[in-house]
Amino acid sequence: MNVVSLIRLFHTIYRGTPPDLRLIQSQGLLAIKIGQAYAQRADFLPETSCRQLARLYRCVDPVSPKSAWQLLDDAPGRDWGALLHRIDPVPFATASVGQVHRGQLREGQDVAVKIVRGDFRSSFEADVERVKRFARMAVLCYPKLARVADPIGTLEEIRSNTLGELNLENEVVGQDRLREIYHVYRDRYDLAQLRFPFLFRDHSTASVLVSEFVDAPTFDELLETGRLSYETLLDLFQIHGFYLFCTGTFHGDLHPGNVMLKQGAIYFLDTGAISHVPLQMSQGLFRFFERLVDGDFEQSARALEGMSRSRLAPLAFKRFLSEFDSLYRDFLGKTVSERSLTKQMMRTIRMAVDHGMDFETGLYPIIKSLMYLDGMVLRCAPEANLMRDLKPFLERFRPWVEEGGHQWEKRVPSCL
Repeated sequence: MNVVSLIRLFHTIYRGTPPDLRLIQSQGLLAIKIGQAYAQRADFLPETSCRQLARLYRCVDPVSPKSAWQLLDDAPGRDWGALLHRIDPVPFATASVGQVHRGQLREGQDVAVKIVRGDFRSSFEADVERVKRFARMAVLCYPKLARVADPIGTLEEIRSNTLGELNLENEVVGQDRLREIYHVYRDRYDLAQLRFPFLFRDHSTASVLVSEFVDAPTFDELLETGRLSYETLLDLFQIHGFYLFCTGTFHGDLHPGNVMLKQGAIYFLDTGAISHVPLQMSQGLFRFFERLVDGDFEQSARALEGMSRSRLAPLAFKRFLSEFDSLYRDFLGKTVSERSLTKQMMRTIRMAVDHGMDFETGLYPIIKSLMYLDGMVLRCAPEANLMRDLKPFLERFRPWVEEGGHQWEKRVPSCL
């Protein structure tokens, strides 16, 4: 990816008409990942553009004309003919790094076989380094960009998550981590709706993952056809929010293509990207929202300052609080279509940085999670008052945050 292709990428994303998906895919894996990230930016992109970009979660053109058996023959480590009774030649799902085929084991179980499509690593990492050089030049010209948008940190997050996806063994490790937290807390916190597809570990390798076949639509498919209820989105928040605020370890890429719904159960897919944030950050953001929904703007602003690596002088905080109050004065009564949570958070972070706060790059995975939730609500229930509806869940999280947060780490050290 060079300067010209990067300009073309952002032109097709921002131009106001539905982005050209074939152009994006032709520019490589990094362009696809950037397009996927922007699919949730309904706070400043038109809804039609977001819907089009969301197709990159599930409608990426297969990169290889080879049959499934040919792709498996290229994947060392297992005698696939001895393991699989059959495999459909055409994938039922495609993604940026792999394609998924329905198959059946010799023992008779229906399975999903995910195959990493080709050696993307070298070209992807080269593209990341080139774009990072452009980002560094932009930061030199506009230093605040590093603290507000953190383009280099964002690229590193995309790089880390994508390289994790290219090694399917990370999906096993990530699911283990989320499962162990689930087992620690399931008898004391309601995680009954959460499911994980069973993974056939002995049948899998770094380039092929064999898992239980879950015959169910993704949240993205349900949103596309208007079949996802707002209540189900809130169920997702109460599960994901517990992981995020109460343990600090959570699914790092929970976009609507990575969640399935089957008879009320919520399945987490593609667990190769697991994020972990410091206790100060997860608890600080919880207190920020908890005070915000109560209308206590001063304490909400204090919680935000507590997440910063540098504190403001009394007079500087007073000025910040005045702007914070103006920004949020009528926010709590707004629907997501009137005032996007993502847009509000971006304005808040930008304002905090302008006043002298300095946040760790670890804030990005949390903001990304909120972007995904906000983007799904905008597609599903644009007239909902999300902040009001999140209050009961924040109250439910409070005892676990007060307990000390990441205590699970002491109970399940094998996760780390």
